[in-house]
Amino acid sequence: MTKVDIFSGFLGAGKTTLIKKLIADGYNGQKIVLIENEFGQIGIDGGFLKESGIEITEMNSGCICCSLVGDFGTALQDVIDQFHPDRIVIEPSGVGKLSDVVAAVKRVEGTEVCGTVTVIDASKCRIYLKNFKEFYENQIKYAGTIILSRTGNIAQDKLDQAVALIKEVNDHSQIITTPWDDLSGVQILKAIEEPLTAADMAAALLEAEEHEHHHHHEHGEDCECEECKGHHHHDDDDDDDDEHEHHHHEHEEHEHHHDHDHDEHEHHHHDHEHDHDEHEHHHHHHADEVFDSIGFETSRSFTEDQIMNALKSLDDSEKYGQILRAKGIVAGEGGKWIHFDYVPGEEDVRTGPADVTGKLCVIGAGVNKEAIKELFGI
Repeated sequence: MTKVDIFSGFLGAGKTTLIKKLIADGYNGQKIVLIENEFGQIGIDGGFLKESGIEITEMNSGCICCSLVGDFGTALQDVIDQFHPDRIVIEPSGVGKLSDVVAAVKRVEGTEVCGTVTVIDASKCRIYLKNFKEFYENQIKYAGTIILSRTGNIAQDKLDQAVALIKEVNDHSQIITTPWDDLSGVQILKAIEEPLTAADMAAALLEAEEHEHHHHHEHGEDCECEECKGHHHHDDDDDDDDEHEHHHHEHEEHEHHHDHDHDEHEHHHHDHEHDHDEHEHHHHHHADEVFDSIGFETSRSFTEDQIMNALKSLDDSEKYGQILRAKGIVAGEGGKWIHFDYVPGEEDVRTGPADVTGKLCVIGAGVNKEAIKELFGI
């Protein structure tokens, strides 16, 4: 069986950065093949990952969840037959549904899904959950492990809010909140493959207590637990009456909470309808019905200031549309190459290895493609 790890996450969450960390320190000694999918026509991350020496299959014909029935299963089988990897790492499009990707992998014989990971930018969880609820909730709901990024740069109350929002959708999966720089790749991979949640710890402690309790009784030892002390010192009739009265009050309290929850549900229902109308979203959309992208190649060179100013301009939603992600590799001055990433309100411009030609990709909702071209001088 070939192990498969799936790294989902919304646009710009940090999936590629996490995968590079695990390749460098995590998948030690294993033969890894990375299958990558870009939303749009031009693959950018393939350039970022070439330096890692990993075989990359890019499928740029569309969102991975829109082409699962056909080429995805074939591509996955081809990878297995050609490279015989110990493990396949799949990085779906940021606007794909994790449930679709998992289902597609399970249909391919000889594969075993080991890790289902969703990377979430802690600083943008609330706004994305509100504006792109269908896709964002799916990625959270079907993740076995949720890894928060950029946790070292936000206030504690905002981090707590992000965790609370995630748990409303998925309260059973492990959530990693420690900044990645403080963790080794081995630690992260172990958390993915052997998640230990607070609920797991509580269950283990309970099991240990029960084991100790039975051990005392099997050896005829006196037990000091409240259950046993109460068993030897109580009046059956009085306790039965008290217990009946207690349960009666619990029942009344349950009815009260049920009514309250019902009102709260109606309140949330109305809120949901408001968001639904405001953003003109409907359930069961494909990614290409909600999101739009423009990707282009260029041989022109830029300065780092030019790229930084262009990225800052993308915050103007009236002019450029609601831009969620931009990234690229372009020629710079003096033979340098500029690598850049953008998510709303946050720009990262740096130097990196060259590529065969400059590439830029911008993703969002209602993207004004002509204005984007003009912005980058294309």
